[in-house]
Amino acid sequence: MKNVEIIGTGSYVPDRIVTNDELSKIVETSDEWISSRSGIKERRISLKENTSELAAKAGLRAIENAKLEAKDIDLVIVATTSPDAFTPSTACLVQAIIGAENAVCFDVSAACTGFIFALNTATQFIKTGEYKTALVIGSEVLSKIMNWEDRTTCVLFGDGAGAVVLREGSNGIIKAYMGSDGVNSKFLYCPAVEVGNPFAAEIAKIESKISMNGREVFKFAVKAMDNSIKNVLEASKIDIDDIDYIVPHQANIRIIEFVAKKLEISMDKFFVNLHNYGNTSGATIPLALDEMNKKGMLKKGNKIILVGFGGGLTWGAAIIEWTM
Repeated sequence: MKNVEIIGTGSYVPDRIVTNDELSKIVETSDEWISSRSGIKERRISLKENTSELAAKAGLRAIENAKLEAKDIDLVIVATTSPDAFTPSTACLVQAIIGAENAVCFDVSAACTGFIFALNTATQFIKTGEYKTALVIGSEVLSKIMNWEDRTTCVLFGDGAGAVVLREGSNGIIKAYMGSDGVNSKFLYCPAVEVGNPFAAEIAKIESKISMNGREVFKFAVKAMDNSIKNVLEASKIDIDDIDYIVPHQANIRIIEFVAKKLEISMDKFFVNLHNYGNTSGATIPLALDEMNKKGMLKKGNKIILVGFGGGLTWGAAIIEWTM
C-alpha cells in the first residue's frame, strides 16, 4: 500500500460578512445571545455564488499551493450537504469550471463530517494505486437551505469552502476513523423534495430547510468527538501529548470546550476560527487547515488531528503528519 500526504491547501469564502447585530434585525436575537451560546461573531453569506463556484475557487487555490495544474488532478471529491443540483454532482461542475479534464468526479454526503469521509475515501484510492493525485473539497452554501425565521439555526451557519490536494508520498495521512448512526438522523435534518407523482393519492408539501434538536446534537457531538479522537490515537499508537494541533469541526465553542475538558487537555491545542465564519458544515475543517497553513502555523513533522461530527448522524477523525 502506498503512503499519502497533503501537498496543498486552499479556501474561499464570499465577501459578504453578516454580523450578529445584523441578524438581530431579522430574528429575535442579539450579539450577546449568539456569542455566549456559540462563540460565533460573524459569518460569510453568498449573494450569488453557488456551492460549485465556492468549491472551484478553493480547489484552484489548493492546486496552486501544491504547484500543480488542474490537468494533474485525476480524482475530485466534493463533500457537501448543499449541492447545486441533485445531478450533476458538484464535483462534476467543479471539474468543468477548473478544467480538471483528467479527473473522475463524485460527491460525498456526510454533512459536517463530509470532509473527513471524503479525505479518507481519496486516501484509499491513492493507497491502492487507483489514482495518483486527488482534490478533496468541502463546500457549502448553507444560506440557501436556512430557515431565516428560526433563530436556533440561522444564527449558526455560514457559507464557505476549503480544499486539499493529496498525492502519493510520505506517510502524511496516518489513520482515519468514521462512524454513522442513522437511527438518530432526525436530530439534524434537511429534507429534499416530497414524493409526488400522478399516481400518488396525497402529496405532503416539504420545505427543504435545516432543522435541528440543539440539545441532542450537543450531547451527541461531545461524545462523538471525544470517542473519535481516542479511537484514532489508540489505532495509530500515538499519545495525545504528541499531537501539536487538533482541528475540530467549527460548530460551537462550547462543544470544543467540553471535549477539551473530557480529554483533560488545554484549549490551546485546538485551532478555532468559528467566530469569523460560523458553522460552514463540510467546509469548516479544510477552511481552518488552510488558514493555519497561510499563517505559517504548521511545521514539517507536526501531528494534527482532524475531527468532526454531523448530520446522518456521522462522525470521524483523522491523524495527519504535516509534510509540506
